[in-house]
Amino acid sequence: MSDTVSDTIARLRREVCQLHEQLTRWELVTWTSGNVSARVPGADLLVIKPSGVSYDELTPESMVVTTLDGNVVDGNHSPSSDTDAHAYVYRAMPHVNGVVHTHSAYATAWSARGESIPCVLTAMADEFGGEIPIGPFALIGGDDIGKGIVATLAGHRSPAVLMRNHGVFTIGASAKAAVKAAVMCEDVARTVHIARSGGALVPIEPEHIDALYERYQGVYGQR
Repeated sequence: MSDTVSDTIARLRREVCQLHEQLTRWELVTWTSGNVSARVPGADLLVIKPSGVSYDELTPESMVVTTLDGNVVDGNHSPSSDTDAHAYVYRAMPHVNGVVHTHSAYATAWSARGESIPCVLTAMADEFGGEIPIGPFALIGGDDIGKGIVATLAGHRSPAVLMRNHGVFTIGASAKAAVKAAVMCEDVARTVHIARSGGALVPIEPEHIDALYERYQGVYGQR
């Protein structure tokens, strides 16, 4: 392993460890559930949370490095039980550099009903470019979840998918972007749930969704 790759892994271990703090800050996970991973650029590797380790015990050194086939390369712990799913996403989607999984309450409630979240908020149009789709049921431990993520998000602008009866998976150009998508997914899931409890939802017209998405993705913020 070259010095450059080693330095990159060290940086990503710190970054991925710190990003897990955002999952607890935004109340997207409980106990040891959920995980963040990052692709190691220039190498067929990823950095991911260890399995079953409490969030307050996570350190950069406890992050696990695996191949994109899920085989451990470096680390003193077993990797997350979702590692094969993350690895499949990285193999199938070269533009993805970060993957996040949460069981956040409102978004997971939509997944338990097998429902996508309709695009009825400008914040959804901005971040997701439409509805947040529902993915298939898949058992944990292999790459079936990864296959469901990839198949569902193909042709979607959404960086989030609700895997049926399970929870949220998000992707991003970076691990931080994937964490942001997970935070926003739970926020809109809660708001749309509250709105629907009070009456019928009012959808946003497709052309307005397109305009909002293009503005937010191409103009909003600092460039």
